[in-house]
Amino acid sequence: MTRVADIAAFLEAFAPVSLAEAWDNVGLLVGRAEDHVERVMTCLTVTPDSAREAIDEQANLIVSHHPMLFRPTNRVTSESSEGRILLDLIRAGVAVYSPHTAFDSATDGINERLARGLELTQIVPLPAADDPTVGSGRAGMLPKKMQLGELVKKVQQLLAIEHVQVVGAMDRTVARVAVGCGSAGELVASAAQAGCDVFVTGEARFHTALEAESLGMCLVLAGHFASERFAVEELAGVLARQFPALEVWASRCERDPFRWV
Repeated sequence: MTRVADIAAFLEAFAPVSLAEAWDNVGLLVGRAEDHVERVMTCLTVTPDSAREAIDEQANLIVSHHPMLFRPTNRVTSESSEGRILLDLIRAGVAVYSPHTAFDSATDGINERLARGLELTQIVPLPAADDPTVGSGRAGMLPKKMQLGELVKKVQQLLAIEHVQVVGAMDRTVARVAVGCGSAGELVASAAQAGCDVFVTGEARFHTALEAESLGMCLVLAGHFASERFAVEELAGVLARQFPALEVWASRCERDPFRWV
C-alpha cells in the first residue's frame, strides 16, 4: 500500500524543498504521513469547490500547488472559509501536500515546462545562478526570431487561452524570452539584465509594466491561473506514472475566477 509519506518523499525529490522561497510554506501541510493512499487529486488552489470535489470523490490526498496555511494561523474554526475547508478535509481524512515555489523552480518544474513549451533553447535559470537547478524563472532563445504577435499566439496555444495582456508593439522582433509563472513581476529587472526582449508571466502590477517599458522590454501576461494550471494537470500524469496503482486526476471543477471579456 502507498502511504502519504511515500508520495511526499517522491514530491520532495521531484521538487526539492530547498528550492522553495524563504517566505513560502511547502511540504505536507495537513494529514498523517502514515495514512494509506488510493486516490490523489491535484489542483492549483484548495477552494471550497475543489475541497468538496476531493471529499466527494474520496481522495486521500490533495496535491495543491498553492499552500493552505500560507500565513501563521492562530485558530482553525468554522468562522473562516479556510477553517471550514480544513475541518472538512481533516474530518474526511484528506491530506494536503503543497510544492508551490519548489515546483516553480524545479528542474522539471513549471518554469522549465513553460520554457520548453515555448520551444526555447539554451534554457538557463533566472536570475542567473551557478546551479542550473536554482532560479525562480527561466530564460532562453526562441528557435527563430519572430514578431511579438507570433509569440503571443504560441503562449495562447500552449496554455489554451484566448486572451492575454501585452506591453509592447506586436510587430516588434523578439528572440530571447524570459518566463516566470504566476505573479513574477519581481523578475523583470533580471530578465532585462539577461538580455531578454520579452518576459512571459501570469500577472504583473501597473508599475511593473511601466518598469518593463523603461527597460525596453515587452511583457506577455497570460493570467495567474493559466500560467500554472497546465503544470498541475501535467503533475497528475507524473504521479500516475510514478504510482500506477493509484487513481490520480487533476481537479475537474477548478476554474479561473477571472473572466476575460
